[in-house]
Amino acid sequence: MNTRLLRIIVSAVLLAVAFVIEKSTNLQVWQLLLIFLVPYLVIGYDIIWEAIEKLCKGDLFDEDFLMTIATLGALCIGFLPDSDTQFPEAVFVMLFFQVGELFEDYAQEKSKKSISSLMNIRPDSANVERNGEIITINPKEIQIGETIVIKPGEKIPLDGIVLEGKSALNTIALTGESLPRDIAKKDEVISGCINISGLLKVKVTKSFEQSTASKIIDLVENSAAKKSKSENFISKFAKVYTPIVVFAAIFLAFVPSLILGDFSTWLYRALMFLIVSCPCALVVSVPLTFFSSIGGASKKGILVKGGNYMEALTNVSTIVFDKTGTLTKGKFEVTAVHPNEISETELLHLAAHVERFSTHPIAISLRNAYPNEADNCKVENITEISGEGIKANINGDEVCVGNEKMMQNIGVAWHECHKQGTIIHVAINNKYAGHIVISDTIKEDSKQAIKELKTLGIKKLIMLTGDKKQVGESVAKELALDEYYAELLPQDKVEKLKELISKKIKKEKVAFVGDGINDAPVLAISDIGIAMGGLGSDAAIEAANIVLMDDKPSKIAKVIKIARHTILIAKENVVFAIAIKLLVLILATIGVATLWMAVFADVGVTVLAVLNAMRALKTK
Repeated sequence: MNTRLLRIIVSAVLLAVAFVIEKSTNLQVWQLLLIFLVPYLVIGYDIIWEAIEKLCKGDLFDEDFLMTIATLGALCIGFLPDSDTQFPEAVFVMLFFQVGELFEDYAQEKSKKSISSLMNIRPDSANVERNGEIITINPKEIQIGETIVIKPGEKIPLDGIVLEGKSALNTIALTGESLPRDIAKKDEVISGCINISGLLKVKVTKSFEQSTASKIIDLVENSAAKKSKSENFISKFAKVYTPIVVFAAIFLAFVPSLILGDFSTWLYRALMFLIVSCPCALVVSVPLTFFSSIGGASKKGILVKGGNYMEALTNVSTIVFDKTGTLTKGKFEVTAVHPNEISETELLHLAAHVERFSTHPIAISLRNAYPNEADNCKVENITEISGEGIKANINGDEVCVGNEKMMQNIGVAWHECHKQGTIIHVAINNKYAGHIVISDTIKEDSKQAIKELKTLGIKKLIMLTGDKKQVGESVAKELALDEYYAELLPQDKVEKLKELISKKIKKEKVAFVGDGINDAPVLAISDIGIAMGGLGSDAAIEAANIVLMDDKPSKIAKVIKIARHTILIAKENVVFAIAIKLLVLILATIGVATLWMAVFADVGVTVLAVLNAMRALKTK
């Protein structure tokens, strides 16, 4: 880029000197040609060489070939009888073309930098504990099961589980979120995050190639290979369009001059026709728009695996959601406490202590709701009753914690609960003490996500779940979903999605959003598969076309907005470029346009289109 800029400056100075010499002297045409050839070759030697190489390969109709023929033709016009020299115009065309190339390089470099910043998430070294010593080696050499040490300020090199230490992680490179994430012992950590404060010891659970950072880099690097229909159309269009205008230019140069005479005038118009015909504004700006938008989305924690999926997002009419882990957190929590003659705290205290040694998810939820293990409680005679619950003696009282069946068997009258979820009943000395509701809670931003998607005009928002009908109905009602289908097995979800896809109209697309390993088949058959990447399974992420790195449903509306903005920019560039070119082509044919106008119609339009394409990096 610096070399190109230097050549532009040197050529511009030499052109100015040559122009002054032409105006202040009476040199012959061939002498002026030699003077103008200096800045012409300084700025255009690489374009001419590219044109010759492509000519040898049979690739005639590209921008280098068109620029070379047009400028060489302009240099030759001055040798025709009764013709003015066009030497300055020939040099200026090459000069302005290189200015356009400079802007194009700058735009592409900026887009690459936005993506290359993502590539820096993977460190080159890692501290591993071996034989009682900590050594620094390449992360590729570390095996699953080994212990790595991550110091404050270092990037996490491999996925794993925290064995020792507490810290906060900077996840902005992966999720786009600026708030740090607190982690402690037994928490999972993923590669690419930055350890902010404490020293961490982590047990490696994935190899270097399978780590989150490596997969993200692979996804982004391969996204450019999957072109959108717009990009493919522009490439095909250019291959047909360019030969047509080349032959039209040849026709314009010879046929009118045979009839009307004045060959130099018609040759000049034909050269303008050639310059204007270059489709580089379209060929460059449209792919650059998609490339920029993919880079912009990745900075927000959204990985789009190709421009084709970005384009497909604009036609989404139906979005189908998995429930657990997608719209809900996928973790059991205490959502309601209904005591009977004792306080809420006392009810939680008794239930948590009875369940203190159980590994069941329900027991873990109760202990999390009442984490105070330091109070003076004497827990004895713990007995687990299969299919019912657990009973124990706490400070001399017999406490039973379980389901309705347990209450019936001990002869205690229990109360119904209107809330949805798993109901845990508690009895003290065969007297009912109340119940606790444990359920999977809805994510904080799920309601906002559904609201935004409806605002964007998505026609149907549907939920598929393997959970009970009552639970599915409760979640669907709270989120104001259009439809829900409950008690579905993985194969049932596939059949239901196939049914929804068969009902879509023409270009409409059906997207599926999921996170679990059982969602992989549904993600694969949907028009657009969107996976939760933070807590989602590897299989779901592999099968999906779009990955949300922070598991937030609200990012779905954001990526649809990005996609619509991308398509709008691409359409703006196409309409603008074709309109200006057609106008100047018409003016060139009737003799109104000049070579300078032709240069603007090609290079000027390309520069403006490229600058417009760069807006895709900054989608709000």
